[in-house]
Amino acid sequence: MNTSPGFHPTLGRERILSLDVLRGVAVLGILAMNIQSFSMIDSAYLHPTSFGDLSGLNGWVWYITHLAADTKFMAIFSVLFGAGIALMADRTLAQGGSAASMHYRRMMWLLLIGLIHAYLFWYGDILVTYAICGMCIYPLHRLKNRWLIPIAVLMIAIPSLLMSGFAATVPFWPAEDVIAFRADSLPDQPRIEKQLEIYRGGWAGQMGHRTASAFFLQTFVLLISLFWRVGGLMLLGMVLRRLGVLQARRSRLVYALMVVGGCAIGLPLIDRGVAVAIEHEWDPLYVMFTGMQFNYWGSLFVAAAWIGAVMLVCKTGWALLRPLVVALAATGRMAFTNYLAQTLICCFIFYGYGLGYFGYLDRWEQLLVVLGIWLLQLTWSSWWLRWFRYGPMEWAWRSLVLWRTQPMRKTA
Repeated sequence: MNTSPGFHPTLGRERILSLDVLRGVAVLGILAMNIQSFSMIDSAYLHPTSFGDLSGLNGWVWYITHLAADTKFMAIFSVLFGAGIALMADRTLAQGGSAASMHYRRMMWLLLIGLIHAYLFWYGDILVTYAICGMCIYPLHRLKNRWLIPIAVLMIAIPSLLMSGFAATVPFWPAEDVIAFRADSLPDQPRIEKQLEIYRGGWAGQMGHRTASAFFLQTFVLLISLFWRVGGLMLLGMVLRRLGVLQARRSRLVYALMVVGGCAIGLPLIDRGVAVAIEHEWDPLYVMFTGMQFNYWGSLFVAAAWIGAVMLVCKTGWALLRPLVVALAATGRMAFTNYLAQTLICCFIFYGYGLGYFGYLDRWEQLLVVLGIWLLQLTWSSWWLRWFRYGPMEWAWRSLVLWRTQPMRKTA
């Protein structure tokens, strides 16, 4: 059954190279941060001193990935997702289909896939958030930029304001609540050993922790942070698409200014956040509420710098970088597949039902795993798309949305 007979999926000849390359950079870059959640206890992501060594090379790996990757690639993904919503709506309408019906079917299937991903494999899933945000912001996609921009900025600002409000209440907390909060954020050795035991064990034994963590992210964290930031960035993505920024249609000067300005503002801001966190000895009450502000806002500027850099490469067309650009574009065309594949690979490497390296690798060793997965995905994406129109998950998603099997193999 096909309820939108005038619609056909986006084929290779219709794709926008710069969007695919940027999506490829984002899906690879996001693994540089996600690897911590796969390989170490959950507190290690927000509180790096809670587990593992943070000195020497390990400290530098954490610092550089914090500067360049932490929430930056998630921000880029959110921008691209918003741009994709508007792009898909325009194409569906142009082909005589129902844009709203198509969009909500896409989001419902994405939500289902995200729930399966979160509760059966890895609690850090972002697909559920994207599906919920995509459904909620869709009615706004026809608004003019003069409305979209302030709405987007306001949405992005809400988590920052909430955290500032929470920080203002800390002096009035009962002493036992302060102790409990610090204990939850910085687990003691018995709790660390318990989580190590869970994830070095079998799949069924991980279900309790995985389910509780996923539910917490999809309820409380979604409500106070993720929905507002991701939704706001999706709206900005719609604006940037209209302005031609994501399609590499602006001048080289514009993109150069994005790179220079983004780095000049974002990197010092994030670096200052690290310095102040160290001054506070990584106190969770500071890091969670006030300390998060530096990277929260700085990451937006660094994400803009990444976008500018990718667009510059796409516009310049340097022959030396062409093989990398082609491989990144293929990786981006298969971003859905590659994102989920990263989970399967990391679950196999780190969890007890695989190789069981959970909690054993230092941060510099985790980086080697990331580099290996990058090489693998750049290679297999290019190879796969020589023979097939879509990645496996892209094909499955399209087939489910259209409720008919899509042609997979390329014709001569």
